[in-house]
Amino acid sequence: MRDNYSFNALALLAIVFIFHLYSCTSDGQSPTQISISTAQVEKIDIIILESFPVQVNVIAQGFLPDGCTKIDEIVQERVENLFEVTITTVRDTEAVCTLAIVTFEETVPLDVLNLEAGIYTVFVNEVSGTFELEVDNFPPEQP
Repeated sequence: MRDNYSFNALALLAIVFIFHLYSCTSDGQSPTQISISTAQVEKIDIIILESFPVQVNVIAQGFLPDGCTKIDEIVQERVENLFEVTITTVRDTEAVCTLAIVTFEETVPLDVLNLEAGIYTVFVNEVSGTFELEVDNFPPEQP
């Protein structure tokens, strides 16, 4: 009977230890709940740099809803003549912070190398703009 009690106590201790490991972060604090959403973009400017091959930057301006929300990730995808840039935010939902709106400005270099001349549309979180490549944007051939 005593061996069975020792085994049960040891199993219970192991379960409590494993639960504790999964319920805490590496710094010993309780895990936080995070919220991820898209950033509120108000306007974009598309800048074509005078270089060859041409470089194109999109400057996205907008605001974050409070002092705890931060830019998380910027992802760009291109399908034919359409660039879609998504700017996401992250926020600890349990954090106490100011409710003041925080403005942001992010510069996003578009991947325009090896594109043919033409008109391209850019969407950044549903705000759109266009730019034109007047010549093919292929790098010079190496001798």
